Amino acid sequence: MKLAILSRNSKLYSTRRLVEAARARGHTVRILDPLRCYMRIAADGFTMHYKGRPITGVDAVIPRIGASVTRYGTAVLRQFEMMGARTPNPSDAILRARDKLRAHQILASKGIDMPVTVFGDNPDDTVDLLSMLGPPPHVVKLNEGTQGRGVILTEKASASRGIVEALRGLYANFLMQEFIGEAQGADLRCLVVGDQVVGAMQRQAPEGDFRSNLHAGGSARAAKASRAEQQVAVRSAKALGLGVAGVDLIRSSRGPLVLEVNSTPGLEGIEAICQADLAGRVIDHVVSLKKPSVTKG
Repeated sequence: MKLAILSRNSKLYSTRRLVEAARARGHTVRILDPLRCYMRIAADGFTMHYKGRPITGVDAVIPRIGASVTRYGTAVLRQFEMMGARTPNPSDAILRARDKLRAHQILASKGIDMPVTVFGDNPDDTVDLLSMLGPPPHVVKLNEGTQGRGVILTEKASASRGIVEALRGLYANFLMQEFIGEAQGADLRCLVVGDQVVGAMQRQAPEGDFRSNLHAGGSARAAKASRAEQQVAVRSAKALGLGVAGVDLIRSSRGPLVLEVNSTPGLEGIEAICQADLAGRVIDHVVSLKKPSVTKG
């Protein structure tokens, strides 16, 4: 099979491991910088060029699209989809996952539990908005933040109001959530591939912080996701249309709660901790996908 990986950096661990796993299974694989892909769109067909040459015959595309290039990267992926390539994470699914507010609305509509979330725009509604959320502490999240960036914990209602006013002054899109204190700064990252959780790790925030992301200084260890946690993780990925996803859960007194669904989960930490060929599981899933029916619209 002829595979393409959309990635801006061929040296990244996850990209390298996917290439290794694909070649070990006898597939042809090429890394394409999505920003160097350009396309022709016409009623008579779709064409893609890369650095001056046409790209043809790609059977499947694995997107590793960074948040900073979401709009263009998903347009490139959509073009490949229109050209008949299969992908574990379609362009529309990535867009759903990248928009935290939209993702939470979709998950809640499927009955998937999460920390109570509020969102509003007008400053005149801030006091009532916070009353809908409940007493502090509160967690404030930028709508398109990643890797723990743009996440703030406020201990008092006055601090919450101050943060809201500051972010609105910057015209930032954000949402607010209840703080789950019983989790004690820990969450569970489940790597979903297809209809299975193929690896899980528990992440712990460093002392004095509440963000457990490894990029924010958190630590991690191998973990066993319960049956209920696995079911929630798989349901969450499917609700957004993702075949490969990192689903972050928090263990609460009312059961597993979904914090976030990541459409481009990193493999470095979880492969090392689980000591498993998770890149290979991704490749096997991609190969198993059915060729999509191509529509011009």
